[in-house]
Amino acid sequence: MKTTISFLALALLTGSQLHAQTATDSAYVRDYYEKTEVTVPMRDGKKLFTVIYSPKDKSKKYPILLNRTPYTVGPYGQNEYKKSLGNFPSMMRDGYIFVYQDVRGKWMSEGDFEDVRPTNLNKDKKAIDESTDTYDALEWLQKNVKNYNGKAGLYGISYPGFYSTVGLVKTHPSLKAVSPQAPVTDWFIGDDFHHNGVLFLQDAFTFMSTFGVPRPKPITPDQFKSNIQINEVDKYNFFLEGGTAKELKEKYFGDSVKFWNDLFKHPNYDEFWKTRVITNYLQDVKPAVMVVGGFFDAEDAYGTFKTYQSIEEKSKTNNSILVAGPWYHGGWVRAAGDHLGDIQFEKKTSITYQEKFEQPFFSHYLKEEDSFSAAEANIFISGSNEWKQFEQWPPKNVETKKLYFQPQGKLGFEKVQRTDSWDEYVTDPNKPVPHQGGLIQNRTREYMVDDQRFAANRPDVMAYQTAALTEDITIVGPIKNFLKVSSTGTDADYVVKLIDVYPNDAPSFEGKTMAGYQMMVRGEIMAGKYRNGFDKPQALTPGLVEKVDFVMPDVAHTFKKGHRIMVQVQNSWFPLAERNPQVFMPPYTATKADFRKATQRIFHDVNNATYIEFDILKD
Repeated sequence: MKTTISFLALALLTGSQLHAQTATDSAYVRDYYEKTEVTVPMRDGKKLFTVIYSPKDKSKKYPILLNRTPYTVGPYGQNEYKKSLGNFPSMMRDGYIFVYQDVRGKWMSEGDFEDVRPTNLNKDKKAIDESTDTYDALEWLQKNVKNYNGKAGLYGISYPGFYSTVGLVKTHPSLKAVSPQAPVTDWFIGDDFHHNGVLFLQDAFTFMSTFGVPRPKPITPDQFKSNIQINEVDKYNFFLEGGTAKELKEKYFGDSVKFWNDLFKHPNYDEFWKTRVITNYLQDVKPAVMVVGGFFDAEDAYGTFKTYQSIEEKSKTNNSILVAGPWYHGGWVRAAGDHLGDIQFEKKTSITYQEKFEQPFFSHYLKEEDSFSAAEANIFISGSNEWKQFEQWPPKNVETKKLYFQPQGKLGFEKVQRTDSWDEYVTDPNKPVPHQGGLIQNRTREYMVDDQRFAANRPDVMAYQTAALTEDITIVGPIKNFLKVSSTGTDADYVVKLIDVYPNDAPSFEGKTMAGYQMMVRGEIMAGKYRNGFDKPQALTPGLVEKVDFVMPDVAHTFKKGHRIMVQVQNSWFPLAERNPQVFMPPYTATKADFRKATQRIFHDVNNATYIEFDILKD
């Protein structure tokens, strides 16, 4: 049975609380920790609500593990205790002072909240950003917390992952170990609400319906009520009838949600977005860093690899490593990690992560009690279902391959030699391709690996596949798409999906028929208008062959002998992504009345070859 978790739940729970849903009560925390609620002053005078859980055993000193979050540090009240501390329950038995802080402008903290607040390089000593707030929090803790050994760690998943990365800028001297996990990095190019300039409509609308509603004053979650209600069960139909981002904003948000207003003010990749990219500021990183993420993360797979690569490029002497596994968003601490949806990984990958990576990482750098000898890149490869260690990521022992689209739905390593070869089909924004089969109630975690046969059978989805493989092929690193396309419209979006097709004799697993299963390994969308740069949208010329190139986030997957590699191409991915009207116009100005059908072509001839490029591991 598939599971979902709403963005509202994510907005109201911290990572440890999410994991603690399986815990029975807070008895252990009450018995072994004392809780203190304080307000910590920042350099501009604003005070941030902070909760400190300190071990009752005062016979020794402990390091601090700090989690800064916009998702509440609750439960609030001196006698109300969390059910678990840290990222997962066993962490609270390791001996830390756990500190949780509502970030500026959220819940019980003072000040104004700003989404992924830009880093401020102003030398004014009173100028603030999230880096200075982190610094000031650690400075206060160093001066005021008893039994503190003077060494701090910082961690967080998703938005708290962003706040963890922020701590690597203007770093406080006490900060020795940082673990950004599925960190938000770029909300226009690849994380959460935009992918290559396309608005991820369902996620952005659902999340901002709660998270983006303004807070009039410091409040606790039980005092918060959103006046935006969505009662329709079928979200495909809800967004289909609701219309475009413009129409949804007018009906549900008006001017009440700042993030939605910012979308309309900054439709292209301008300074508003660029100044929010925290990876631009990761020079001279001093603490040890462990970046963590999931290959099947529906929200921040891009951020995981971008953060790690940015540190490697900008801070070459830093001690940074990468851990990536077959996980959904936060799955490394929220599940056993032995499966996702219908796909089995045969091992409890999350338990391995917790015991072999996160616990010894913090213990080594903050307590000097355990050795920590992880590789530079620690990667779980799905398909073959094995952990691999690499000296760098992407690995260097690889061979670059190109898979070319061919006539009659074929995919091969040889370019077509014909001079007139293409596929043609009609797309209609009023009948968009869904991102999942069946009833769409919420965007599930599992859509990242779901069976794609529901889409392959549509006339507006082009599918290309290889012959059955004669040997295993392990693809590692990013996937590069090189499309040669044309349209009778003046704008279009392009979705590419890399798919593992199981053989017809694949055995069933626990009653699930896997014969012919089309597992999505990676999918991504690209706005055609941004093919020449995200800061300068340009119309397509009707009938002209255009080049649309883009990169999809990293994968680590083995296509087993007997399987096939498939690539599907389509022009909508709904309601995950907003529909393109197929008419070039300023972003976020379209209404349903602007939607137009268009005839699309994908070319695969000697002069206009469409292909994907990737690296495969050598033996």
